[in-house]
Amino acid sequence: MSMESAAWHSLWRMSGPDKGKAYAATTPRRVVAFAASYKNRLLVFVLFSVISAVLAVVTPVLAGRVVDAIVAQTGIQVVLKLAAIIALVAVLDAVVSLVVRWFSSRLGEGIIFDLRTAVFDHVQKMPVAFFTRTRTGALVSRLNNDVIGAQSAFAGTLSGLVSNTVALLLTAGVMFSTSWQVTALALVLLPVFLLPARHFGKSLALLRKESADLNASMGTQMTERFSAPGATLIKLFGRPADESAQFATRAGRVRDIGVKMAMRQFFFVSMLTLVAALALALVYGLGGVYAMRGELAAGDVVVLALLLTRLYAPLTALANARVEITSALVSFDRVFEILDLKPLITDAPHARVLDPGPVSVKFSNVSFAYPSAEKVSLASLEDVSVLDTRGGETVLHGIDFEIPAGTTVALVGSSGAGKSTIASLLARLYDVDAGSVQLAGVDIRELKLGSLRSTVSMVTQDGHLFHETIGSNLRLAKPEASDAELWQALRRARLEPTIEALPDGLDTVVGERGYRLSGGERQRMTIARLLLAAPQVVILDEATAALDSSNEAAVQAALAEALENRTALVIAHRLSTIRTADLILVIEDGRIAERGTHAELLAARGRYAELHDTQFAQ
Repeated sequence: MSMESAAWHSLWRMSGPDKGKAYAATTPRRVVAFAASYKNRLLVFVLFSVISAVLAVVTPVLAGRVVDAIVAQTGIQVVLKLAAIIALVAVLDAVVSLVVRWFSSRLGEGIIFDLRTAVFDHVQKMPVAFFTRTRTGALVSRLNNDVIGAQSAFAGTLSGLVSNTVALLLTAGVMFSTSWQVTALALVLLPVFLLPARHFGKSLALLRKESADLNASMGTQMTERFSAPGATLIKLFGRPADESAQFATRAGRVRDIGVKMAMRQFFFVSMLTLVAALALALVYGLGGVYAMRGELAAGDVVVLALLLTRLYAPLTALANARVEITSALVSFDRVFEILDLKPLITDAPHARVLDPGPVSVKFSNVSFAYPSAEKVSLASLEDVSVLDTRGGETVLHGIDFEIPAGTTVALVGSSGAGKSTIASLLARLYDVDAGSVQLAGVDIRELKLGSLRSTVSMVTQDGHLFHETIGSNLRLAKPEASDAELWQALRRARLEPTIEALPDGLDTVVGERGYRLSGGERQRMTIARLLLAAPQVVILDEATAALDSSNEAAVQAALAEALENRTALVIAHRLSTIRTADLILVIEDGRIAERGTHAELLAARGRYAELHDTQFAQ
């Protein structure tokens, strides 16, 4: 490695992630425990790194011996033999470097794979409250930037510590044994090398951090504004110019930082190259004087000069090893933060599968409060300094009702009364705080989540679809479904003609959140998905609230197909859609205020009659 290359390498290593963040005291121990599964590969990796460091010192020594042989005129045979050994060392070094690179890649990519899959699997187990509070971009950053930062601790920092330590000891040993006077004088310039390196490294680190923050802000702005709802909102309020100005301000700052970093890097490298050249001149000058006096062999001068280039780089790298280790530990700490969040919904130790047969639903004296932020989130994921302390207030009080198998119960009431909360408890998106929710007489907390998900399905108001094909979105309910089964589900959902008219049919990509389809089509897609899943219990949460009359009629026809012979819990603001329900519950302030059929509740002239009269008067 040349002096200039060493300078660039040192600069790059020192100007990495933010150095100011702390990490938990237990993080180093957890990292060691995590590394235990890679013990054998790590040992081989370190061994070959040591061999590579040794070979890097051998070549300059052999080059010096060649010079001595030429000066002493010891014969062509000796020179050729030394040249052959140098060639052999070069080949061996190439092979060892290849092995080190292979182990480094295997180790690094293996760690990335394990950490990413662990975080991804863990995040999927988190409650819905976690996703309602967390910034999606922050989660993605943990899976990308922080995982890669943690990986560098093994693939980069560990190898660097070992190889640089060995290289430094061997190089210094050989140089001092060759000429301690020349070596000592050459090292006098070392502070001129290290002090600017620290100053410029910290300066560039701050600039890199600011640039990264600005890029993250631009990324967030682009993600939100380039989505269909975001772009529509900006257009509706006529703000494109303001958005462009805001984006340009951030992009301009990134540009200015880039120029400043480029100039500082060039100045830094130029200065270090100059210092290295002065040290090399000192070695040649002083070494040459000693050689002419006969106090030092000519070959030793060459050895000292060549080894000097291998001395400054490891010295600088080791001087900044603490920074690199701290950066890696910070990344690990941020990954462990996610893994330490406890999922609220898990399988009980002796969870079982629901027995086949008709399924009834029963809420027995259910009370519930949404979990506080500290139970489901992290301040760093919400981009706040302190988590919101609110929460834990009871929103459902003593909810008692039953849905016999094959019947329909409807929930009506004011917004925020607790209707959707009841539906979420039946789907076990949350667990009750008191009482129980039962399926066929079994508390749902005693059922395996897989069994519960195959028994209970839910259609929500937004009809969410992924940016994938129609077939992929439908197979979310039944991965092994054939095309014929998909078409049958679409036919029953009154959507077959629409999909047949599309150029790619089932292979049509529906766009982000399904925005290439109309609201009614998206909703019927979710109903087709439900029909494909064939659950015994169906939850409809405002499934037609956002639809016009014509779309509502089509969706209602599809829903009638979906609810046939199934146990159903239906939430609706439009009372006209639930007149035929077997039982209607009026929910107010988290309690059941009234219960009865449509006719009974109208006759009672209570809250239901008030809601009914208000809607139909309008």
